[in-house]
Amino acid sequence: MSKGKVYLVGAGPGDPKLITVYGLECIQKADVIVYDRLISKELLEHAKKDAELIYCGKLPGKHELIQEQIHETIVEKALEDKVVVRLKGGDPFVFGRGAEEAEVLKNQGIPYEVIPGITSGIAAPAYAGIPVTHRDYASSFAIVTGHGRADKQTDSINWGALAQGIDTIAFYMGIKNLPYICQKLIEHGKNRKTPVSVIQWGTTASQVTITGNLETIVEDVEKNNITHPAIVLVGQVVEMRDKIKWFEDVVEQNKKQVNE
Repeated sequence: MSKGKVYLVGAGPGDPKLITVYGLECIQKADVIVYDRLISKELLEHAKKDAELIYCGKLPGKHELIQEQIHETIVEKALEDKVVVRLKGGDPFVFGRGAEEAEVLKNQGIPYEVIPGITSGIAAPAYAGIPVTHRDYASSFAIVTGHGRADKQTDSINWGALAQGIDTIAFYMGIKNLPYICQKLIEHGKNRKTPVSVIQWGTTASQVTITGNLETIVEDVEKNNITHPAIVLVGQVVEMRDKIKWFEDVVEQNKKQVNE
């Protein structure tokens, strides 16, 4: 049986213009595109007219079964001698389960490539005017999953190392567990006044950014009705937002041009 090829493509954080040149080339030549829930539909407009588009969006709490079905789908389509693009939000290997998909393809002997994408933990803060590293504020940066259960038996995060050893921390999928995240950082020695920013729908026209500190951010999120998808950024670099924020100005300028 002849085999096609699979491209595990990172689509970037939301703004369709942030996809890589190679990632876009893969979309344009694909016979099949298996895409996630948060993918910009503008990217799909670059697909061939006869390309098969397969939606595989995941909802919170409903991942395992769907992931197995994704594995089956990309293998099945590749074995039909098709060029398959698995289009994933952000970067395939940053909380994207791309490694699991690559392992399945490897075990099946199916050729594949991994096309990196810009991850939201860097891009969303940048659009909010917050650098994740800065000569005066932060020489270390960590990306951490925020959606693990608040259960000591299942919590594998080294909170002491995060609180004491990392200057800037980006939590992915952390809105639901935000109270727990703040509590654990404070318990392990992080100053309760450490600045925190929460960025919802980062890099898109719907982006909303709020700031506070470990002591206040939970209440701030509730007041502003911030929900998933959002990045939680913890660290002194958040203070840079007031000095160099820029994206809101661009959005406002674009609105004025449309109205004119």
